[in-house]
Amino acid sequence: MLLAEASAFERDLGSLPLPRSGSGDGCCSSSSLGRPFPKRLLPPSYIWLWDSVNFGEERSRVAVVSAICLCHLPCGVRTERASIRADLGPPGPSPLLAEALLEQAMIGPSPNPLILSYLKYAISSQMVSYSTVLTAISKFDDFSRDLCVQSLLEIMDMFCDRLSCHGKAEECISLCRALMSALNWLLRCAAFYTEKVKETLEQAAAESQLKMCLERLEKMLSSTKNRALIHIAKLEETSSWSTVEQSLLKLGENLNSLSNSPLRSQADNCVSLIKSIPTMLSVHSEQLNKTGFPTVHAVVLLEGTMNLTGDTQPLVEQLMMVKRMQHIPSPLFVLEIWKACLVGLIESPEGTEELKWTAFTFLKIPQVLVKLKKYPQGEKDFTEDVNCAFEFLLKLTPLLDKADQRCNCDCMSLLLQECGKQGLLSEANMTNLTDKRTEDRKHAPCLKSAENANIQPNPGLILRAEPTVTNILKTMDADHSKSPEGLLGVLGHMLSGKSLDLLLAAAAATGKLKSFARKFIKGGGQTSGWGSPAGSVQVTGRVADPVPVPFQMILSESSPAGEVPFFETWMLTCMPEEGKILNPDHPCFRPDSTKVESLVALLNNSSEMKLVQMKWHEACLSISAAILEILNAWENSVLTFESIQKITDNIKGKVCSMAVCAVAWLVAHVRMLGLDEREKSLQMIRQLATPLYGENTLQFYNERVVIMSSILEHMCADVLQQTATQIKFPSTGMDTIPYWNLLPPKKPIKEVLTSMFTKVLEKGWVDSHSIHIFDTLLHMGGVYWFCNNLVKELLKETRKEHTLRAVELLYAIFCLDMQQLTLTLLGHILPNLLTDSSKWHTLMDPPGKALAKLSVWCALSSYSSHNKGQASARQKKRHREDIEDYISLFPLDDTQPSKLMRLLSSNEEDANVLSSPNRSMSSSLSASQLHTVSMRDPLNRVLANLFLLISSILGAKTAGPHTQFVQWFMEECVDCLEQGSRGSILQFMPFTMVSELVKVSTMSSPKIVLAITDLSLPLGRRVAAKAIAAL
Repeated sequence: MLLAEASAFERDLGSLPLPRSGSGDGCCSSSSLGRPFPKRLLPPSYIWLWDSVNFGEERSRVAVVSAICLCHLPCGVRTERASIRADLGPPGPSPLLAEALLEQAMIGPSPNPLILSYLKYAISSQMVSYSTVLTAISKFDDFSRDLCVQSLLEIMDMFCDRLSCHGKAEECISLCRALMSALNWLLRCAAFYTEKVKETLEQAAAESQLKMCLERLEKMLSSTKNRALIHIAKLEETSSWSTVEQSLLKLGENLNSLSNSPLRSQADNCVSLIKSIPTMLSVHSEQLNKTGFPTVHAVVLLEGTMNLTGDTQPLVEQLMMVKRMQHIPSPLFVLEIWKACLVGLIESPEGTEELKWTAFTFLKIPQVLVKLKKYPQGEKDFTEDVNCAFEFLLKLTPLLDKADQRCNCDCMSLLLQECGKQGLLSEANMTNLTDKRTEDRKHAPCLKSAENANIQPNPGLILRAEPTVTNILKTMDADHSKSPEGLLGVLGHMLSGKSLDLLLAAAAATGKLKSFARKFIKGGGQTSGWGSPAGSVQVTGRVADPVPVPFQMILSESSPAGEVPFFETWMLTCMPEEGKILNPDHPCFRPDSTKVESLVALLNNSSEMKLVQMKWHEACLSISAAILEILNAWENSVLTFESIQKITDNIKGKVCSMAVCAVAWLVAHVRMLGLDEREKSLQMIRQLATPLYGENTLQFYNERVVIMSSILEHMCADVLQQTATQIKFPSTGMDTIPYWNLLPPKKPIKEVLTSMFTKVLEKGWVDSHSIHIFDTLLHMGGVYWFCNNLVKELLKETRKEHTLRAVELLYAIFCLDMQQLTLTLLGHILPNLLTDSSKWHTLMDPPGKALAKLSVWCALSSYSSHNKGQASARQKKRHREDIEDYISLFPLDDTQPSKLMRLLSSNEEDANVLSSPNRSMSSSLSASQLHTVSMRDPLNRVLANLFLLISSILGAKTAGPHTQFVQWFMEECVDCLEQGSRGSILQFMPFTMVSELVKVSTMSSPKIVLAITDLSLPLGRRVAAKAIAAL
């Protein structure tokens, strides 16, 4: 009988419009159907409620009808039609119901328990969403009604620790907003009761209310999921977050007067949790169980050995990247930098290499630390970190003693002085550290031998040379055309002893070398005619770079004002150096043909170098094409060897700079020839490198030949080693080339690479000698060969500690050419490993996890430096000699099947799914496309396709080691990233990947979802909110 009445009630209520007025005779009139509403079907206890409702108000109708339908119809009877008839919208959670019920429940001084029970039932049966309940609660602002506040807190208890939403993205964003509104409401509530605690009469009751409020606040904020949702809401509505901050500020002011210690401690905990929300992604735990960091060591060694003249900013960026990726504590980070410098000093060869390391350690590294100081270091002062690093360094007594013995001085005190000058140490700390080191030196073995007691230490000389460079630059700025005595005095001082080497090393370490060179080139033009034939003045010198660079070029006239000097242009385009591949067909080697013909005729027929129709710089540009014509004539037997000797004698016997230009082109030309085609070109190099002996009319010829021979020896060193050719250069009285002929002559380079990597891995760090060997192998074998073989060596390791050490060392080795090696690793090697099922076993833990770490580190470093345009000059000059065209590898037109898609489809059960347009980059929307990142850039293109490959692996039907590799890759991305992913490599990840990733147990974390989505975009925030709300 009851069930039949309930069914009739539902049928009648669902089919009739709601009544506009009530009647007391047991029925309600209906304006549209003209028959009475059966009020008798209501339970007796609710007839009074029906009669008291004003049906002219929508909220009242919604509240009473929904409450009765929800709570008093049998479970099997659905009430959705009742809600629809009450204008609540479509079936599902109602946006008005929660607010209407709460409004009705809070009318009196105490809440209506009956209507509150309806609301609780509605929440439990999911007739109302959590967001609408929280929004409704946050609108209540009469905190003086304690019972009402308690009831609302009890309602929040029902779900605040288990919030979820499985609806559309917009509904999840609404939940984020509602949660932030509820947070603000709780803060206002707590602030109200902390104010009320001050009143003596109501102190106990206020403390009780405050305790309940803080318990709910703590319960809400203790959930990482809730904080993540609030974090999204903060980015979505910055004005609402400002309101939260104001409420937080007010609560903080009131807490100062709170005498109850437990309550105050609880409140402080809540405040700190709220303040942590904006930075919840940037908190990383530092490695406190390690004291050695070989990556930092190797990066510093690489910079000091091979890039002394480079700008400090790329080095600073690279070091900060390593520090962030490896979570290195600042004191140990600075300590590792100093350790690397001292090791470099100790093991550097005598001569210019030692001067380079001295300048690098005492001049450049303090400048690097000054720039590191500007980066956020957390709560600690960077000067304290530097002081702590020196305290640690003092404990490494054998290292300091060895450095002191090599440099013949107290290195520590000089370093402390330089750091003090730069504001990196306080006076008190500097004095304290100096005293400790002085005391330690008393117990050290004799550091000065009889032979070196009178030798001035290089660090002192370098430190004095640095201000001298500045003074020389000022002197060079003056006009010396009328009185050259001042400039001649400076030049005379520079050429005495090893002054020039000291000055060049100091200029290189302080970034003044380019200005130094330009001023001397300009000076060369001004001094034309001083004691030498017109147009043949040379400005000579050496640079403390990886290879000496000639400061010599014939200048008959200075370059026009405002133009780049010819010498600098020639150096940048035509000068062969270690690691720099020149194209012999480059336009710089193809001058005016008529001038080439006249120069060839002049070289072949005349013993006098009289250029009437040609300027000297034009002759230097034309000599390359002239040498090509002469070489072709010799190879086709038009010219004899005697004729070649006569021509080379003409070139080197009069104007040494022309011999340098000729050999520069020949070195580039030899690289392009086969083994059986190189003989005549190498013979010509040998002829040009052999000076003329006997009387010569040109003044200072012998001095110029010495410099020319040194220059040619360095220019040819690389190509002679690669071609296994020996050319005996005359003794120049200068230092031999350091780190030359490092490779065994008959050992395959793959064996050299394998044995060297094994040796470095066993030792645990990379030294200068091994850096040069790796660089030579990279240059000889090519980028793909080098990267592929080192990755194979990594994948052979089976012990966890060895793989972690290998990753740190490989990253440092890859710094030799990070951009090109990263393109190879991410664009070739990883896709091949991930798409070839026969290689999946190599990706198992630990080598697979190590490779994922290495890949992320390389990708982050390359993308960071690439975006800032801070690739070192060393990396910029390396030619992409064996890298495929990435535009053709990954075509811009997504309708064309790329090589990557063919690789994917070859190992996928349903090839059509992966190669279809639905899987193309244009349809797999990513943040990079919304940020309009250029996909014509090779690195961007490779990253986008790699993430497309990862997305397809996550969505595939089969799992394996390659799936695990993808998980490790993404975990490492999250671990290395700072807060916010805009501008990071994760912006290339398709948004659809987020829903796939959260299905992986280790990735189903709110922090990880926040980290992998671009929260600067509205779409990114919606994707993140939907993923987190569903966790």
